Amino acid sequence: MRMPMEATKRVALIAHDNKKADLVEWVQFNKDLLARHSLYATRTTGRLITEHLGLPVTEFQSGPLGGDQQIGARIADGCIDVLIFFWDPLEPLPHDPDVRALLRIAVVWNIPVACNRATADFLISSPLMADAYDRLVPAYGADGEAGEAPDARGEKKPHESVGSGAQLHV
Repeated sequence: MRMPMEATKRVALIAHDNKKADLVEWVQFNKDLLARHSLYATRTTGRLITEHLGLPVTEFQSGPLGGDQQIGARIADGCIDVLIFFWDPLEPLPHDPDVRALLRIAVVWNIPVACNRATADFLISSPLMADAYDRLVPAYGADGEAGEAPDARGEKKPHESVGSGAQLHV
């Protein structure tokens, strides 16, 4: 199944407490590029970005109060295109299951994810960030298993793999 992304991407920005300064600094460095997109964030991260950088950000609850889950739901609904999530792998948090669920749903729905600055730099500088793009996701059945997606005539066709039109035959 193809999920279109417009040239203006919907970018979710999240950072754990001791990674917030890194994310704000990264957003500052990429402010002009990010200003071309719609930004979403968990509450504290969103407020920091708005207060320090003046960029408009749609805010969700803070992560521990369900913000990670709210963003995950938006990903599943096709309303978030990119996830930038600076998390700290060395500090366990009480809402670690929510973090794992968010990362899982981002992978399930095949959206680009950056969990550190280097990956975020590569992602934001990609020419694909400025153009429309069709991301491919498996057609999941009622049981959550990837099945064969029907074509326009209702006939089964092979899975499509990630990329711009390549197919993986299973």
